[in-house]
Amino acid sequence: MQDTQDTNAWWRGGVIYQIYPRSFMDSRGDGIGDLRGITEKLDYVASLGVDGIWLSPFFTSPMLDFGYDISNYCDVDPMFGTLDDFKTLLARAHQLGLKVMIDQVISHTSDQHPWFQESRQDRTNPKADWFVWADPKPDGTPPNNWLSIFGGPAWTFDSRRQQYYMHNFLTSQPDINFHHPDARQAQLDNMRFWLDLGVDGFRLDTVNFYFHDAKLRDNPPVPKGEAKTLGAPDSNPYTWQRHVYDLSRPENLDFLKDLRALMDEYPGTTTVGEIGDDNPLERMAEYTAGGDKLHMAYTFDLLNKPHSAKYLREVIERFQRLAGDAWPCWATSNHDVVRSATRWGANEHSEAYPKIALAMLFSLRGSVCLYQGEELGLPEAEVPFERIQDPYGKVLWPEFKGRDGCRTPMPWDDSAQAGFSSIEPWLPVAPRHRELAVSQQQDDPTSTLNTTRRLLAFRRDHAALLDGDLTLVNVGDDLLGFTRQRGDDTLLCVFNLTDQAHHITLPVPVTADLDGHGFNYQRDGDQLTLPAYQAAFMRIAQTTPL
Repeated sequence: MQDTQDTNAWWRGGVIYQIYPRSFMDSRGDGIGDLRGITEKLDYVASLGVDGIWLSPFFTSPMLDFGYDISNYCDVDPMFGTLDDFKTLLARAHQLGLKVMIDQVISHTSDQHPWFQESRQDRTNPKADWFVWADPKPDGTPPNNWLSIFGGPAWTFDSRRQQYYMHNFLTSQPDINFHHPDARQAQLDNMRFWLDLGVDGFRLDTVNFYFHDAKLRDNPPVPKGEAKTLGAPDSNPYTWQRHVYDLSRPENLDFLKDLRALMDEYPGTTTVGEIGDDNPLERMAEYTAGGDKLHMAYTFDLLNKPHSAKYLREVIERFQRLAGDAWPCWATSNHDVVRSATRWGANEHSEAYPKIALAMLFSLRGSVCLYQGEELGLPEAEVPFERIQDPYGKVLWPEFKGRDGCRTPMPWDDSAQAGFSSIEPWLPVAPRHRELAVSQQQDDPTSTLNTTRRLLAFRRDHAALLDGDLTLVNVGDDLLGFTRQRGDDTLLCVFNLTDQAHHITLPVPVTADLDGHGFNYQRDGDQLTLPAYQAAFMRIAQTTPL
């Protein structure tokens, strides 16, 4: 775990391991992962050298969006266990030195939540305005042109109120009206419940979706030839609009300050927000700057297909230009996108590419979210249409196959169900995943699993990699290079994410080569030869002009 003088800032430069509970470990033999299963495997998680875990939703839910449709924010769904099971998990994680962050999905509820059940009865009940209701247009059509990310209009008509309610996702996920102070406070109270139990922070789902334009103005179209939003696949009509009025509204900043004030009552806790926006890096900087809003945020800039050295330089450069004192959290995979070994590495070496991608990720300035199975180099699983569970995939099939391919069971061994369950699990185990199981990689020092452990140990051994400054350097078009500097310690990091060796003249004088990272390169003075899929880590003099 990270060694830092300020234990309250454990998250700054920390590595957070994301666990998708349904697919991590089944302790009950019903084919679905659960909290006890997670607790059983926490020693493995700690062995990676990460600082904490983030649990995707395990709250009471009808599971139409697999837990992101919550009907009770303050209890555990029986599918995953009990509140006591969560307390046991929390205690064991803390014994192992792991922080515990949990998802908070506060922009919307399930339509089974008591709040919405009351709100939809009529226009005068106490919670009538806790959700986003609007009258139809005179012709009976929805109030405006806003679209749901999951397909179709963002509005569904309710016959009782003779009004439409808004939903950015499924029709069964009505949006909370954050313009209503009581609704805002109720969500803060829900988070206080978990803080009182001892959680160390929250991952905030769709953190820029909380507020909508009170005037319900239409979104403009994306001008022809201009970039679409990164928050949805290109095949989705949602990307045809500029999302000016349905998300990232200025009022959101005041709520984030209220949320930060709550977190500050619990020293050592933290927040990381998910941002899907037309201008994601700008929003990340805005939401994490100033020390009075989010602690961290991540965007979809590294969760999409572009991944060339040129693209990575542009992302880093743009964030630094906008950032000020903002703090990013970088991720290359999660439960919503195609795994990076496939999304970025489909045409690359299947074993070498995941390792160099992890080396790059762990060297960026910021914190890191590492999705379960990325430490094994798992590719995206192929899930046949008849086994698809994700409603997103069912709507947009076959151009978009949904998110099930990154949510298949974690492979612990090479048995039929990969050691995940004793029966056929909720999603099929990918045959290729059994070959990459933990048991298959555990004793191989060159495996992606042990490369991850080695890289995280290397990161901990060099304070400059935890929270040092980052300066991009010119190492040619095909390589990515930057320095990381903290105090007297300055490192030069160069990455070759291609299948060709490259020879360059180093842009700064090097004083020593660093060991412990496991990558190979040849250096003769200022001449560096970097083989395919390799990285170089060197120390340079602090006085060297960059």
